[in-house]
Amino acid sequence: MTRRLILPGLFGLLGTAVLLALGVWQLDRADQKAALIADMEARLVGAPGPLPATLASDADNYRPVRVEGAFEPSRTFVLSAVKGQGAGFRVIAAFRTDAGRRILVDRGFLPEAQRAGLPATGAAPHMLIGNLQWPDDADSFTPAYDSERDLFFSRNVAPLAEHLETEPIMLVLRASNPPHPVIQPMPVDGVSIPDNHMGYAVQWFLMALAWAGMTVFFLWRIRAQRD
Repeated sequence: MTRRLILPGLFGLLGTAVLLALGVWQLDRADQKAALIADMEARLVGAPGPLPATLASDADNYRPVRVEGAFEPSRTFVLSAVKGQGAGFRVIAAFRTDAGRRILVDRGFLPEAQRAGLPATGAAPHMLIGNLQWPDDADSFTPAYDSERDLFFSRNVAPLAEHLETEPIMLVLRASNPPHPVIQPMPVDGVSIPDNHMGYAVQWFLMALAWAGMTVFFLWRIRAQRD
């Protein structure tokens, strides 16, 4: 009788242990993600510094920077909307720093009705303050670039940088000197990183509980049939 219980008992114990370990791992991942978000939120409101020579999207996301240079004529538009103002566009422009680097600048929101009358970009020197960001807001349903309307449907940096022939770096404008008379800056106001690890941990722990319960029930059935 005891031999008949050993194999299913070990199988149930092993399965429960694996599921519990996965739950603990997700709790550890949740702590790491919380620390990462806290670091990014602290970085978001820090004093702006110069644009680093080398950048990494993970380490430098939301980094506040200050750059000087001039906008170039090339720009494009990303479909957007602002509560209370309706549909419009995020204006993404190429910017050449005084050090000779070409980066993307998200200049902010332009109401749809004002696009036709938007003047060409001048070559006046500008001082910009903002936060570096690598948005990832495209999915499988996001339309491709509309060349007829010069319109993107997400702010994913790689295709925008390729289109405007810049480095894959985006500065989301917070303030500029001089300011633009029409385009409204839309600064980064918070860290938006999905954090589902706590939910996953709960799921693994519930699965471990269910596995343990089924194991106990199965062992009880074996014993009851024997008796």
